[in-house]
Amino acid sequence: VQLQAFGGGLVQPGGSLRLSCKASGTNSRLNSMGWYRQAPGKERELVATITSGGSTDYADSVKGRFTISRDNIRRTVYLQLNSLKPEDTAVYYCRLERTDFWGQGTQVTVSS
Repeated sequence: VQLQAFGGGLVQPGGSLRLSCKASGTNSRLNSMGWYRQAPGKERELVATITSGGSTDYADSVKGRFTISRDNIRRTVYLQLNSLKPEDTAVYYCRLERTDFWGQGTQVTVSS
C-alpha cells in the first residue's frame, strides 16, 4: 500500500486548508485511517482517525476545528483544517491504522 499526502502550505492564522491522502497499490477495502502531525522538536501525535464505516475521533486540541472524512471510491482520506493557529504548524502524515504504512508528510505552516 502506498499513501500519498498533499495539500499543505502556508496560511495565515484563522485560515483553512484541506489535506488529502490517496491510497494506491491495493484493491482491498481500506480499514481505519489516521492523520498525525509532528512539530519541530516534538513527538508525532495523533490528530484524527476515521473508521471504514465513517466513525471519527479527534485530539482535544483540534476538536471543532478539524474534520476528517473519506471517499472510499476515490480511496482518499481528507483532513479539513479550519480556524488554524500557529501551534498547528507541523508536518502532517496520514497512516493506515495498525500498520506501518505512512504517507510521506505534507508541511502546514500557520504564520502571519
